[in-house]
Amino acid sequence: MIHRLKQMLVKEFLQMLRDPRMRVVIFGMPVIQMVVMAFALTTDVTDIRTALLDMDKTPSSRELISDFTAGGYFRISHVAISQKEIDALLDHSIVRAVILIPSGFEQAVESGLKARVQVLTDGTDSNTTAIVNGYASRIVAGYSNKKLQERAEKLGMKIMPAQVEPLERAWFNTNQESKYYFVPSLIAVMLFIFSLLLTSIGIVKEKEIGTIEQVMVTPIRKIEFILGKTIPYMITGYISMTIMLGVAFVVFGIHVKGNFLLLYGLTGIYLFGNQGIALIISGSASTQQQAMLTSFLILMPCVMLSGFMFPIKNMPDLVQYITFLNPMRWYLQILRGIVMKGAGLKVLWPSIAGQAALAFLFVTLAWARFSKTLS
Repeated sequence: MIHRLKQMLVKEFLQMLRDPRMRVVIFGMPVIQMVVMAFALTTDVTDIRTALLDMDKTPSSRELISDFTAGGYFRISHVAISQKEIDALLDHSIVRAVILIPSGFEQAVESGLKARVQVLTDGTDSNTTAIVNGYASRIVAGYSNKKLQERAEKLGMKIMPAQVEPLERAWFNTNQESKYYFVPSLIAVMLFIFSLLLTSIGIVKEKEIGTIEQVMVTPIRKIEFILGKTIPYMITGYISMTIMLGVAFVVFGIHVKGNFLLLYGLTGIYLFGNQGIALIISGSASTQQQAMLTSFLILMPCVMLSGFMFPIKNMPDLVQYITFLNPMRWYLQILRGIVMKGAGLKVLWPSIAGQAALAFLFVTLAWARFSKTLS
């Protein structure tokens, strides 16, 4: 068995790596796509292009504007002189926010009356709008508290502090930087895409050129055939993952907080299950085009229902149950747990059990499919 499996592995590696362009696709494309998408996919909202319409033009209004620009979130790119100009800037998406300070603002602040400031935002992107409004609310609240304190000191009054003071702290990602969320997730996505596509297309390619029939008439057993087809792509998956982890550390400053051996061991289960799906696809496809289209048909729902872009808990109950059949769902929980939290088996065992069960299911189905093909 060992000799036959060894010959099968040698054949697969030679066939996979003899083309220089294929080496670039296997080892270069996952890393390039991860880096590009990590820079593109971000929920951090900074340097917001902002228009200013200050109809008060007083020291108080200028102080409020300074508070808006001090944090680096808002950047005054346009100073408007009329409401009509503001409408044009928003209509043409030249700015994403507008700060409108009405006349009489300083007078209201100094007299202790309710002073109003209006923040207009481009609501076409609801997520960004909510973040921008949150920034503006905190800045205005801070300004209001500062002015209230100054007025109390002038009048010789003492303002009692609030009885309840919230203390906020985000564990595992103190500054709430989106790169710590997206980069590990992109590693899982890239491993899924390339292990699925390369394996399924590689096997179907052999069908088209007729070499797979030569393998089938040899004394090789079904288990040897499946292992010979999966192990080379698992090894290349490990190499790609190692490169991506290195790039994540060097470029984005993300390091693995948990156990490396545990991460690599559980990644093997993930890759093995992905190879099972690829074998099922290759068993039902007769051309590379069919294999590629079937792979993409599986890829999109798996990515969308993995918790990568949208929280699973926000999905309908039926869809949440469907995600149990998604191997990327379990691996994302494992990857984030080990990389960001430093979690171990005690915490991750439900995800590990789900991942292992799916890997066993897919490989078993592939076994059954190939038993018909090889019989």
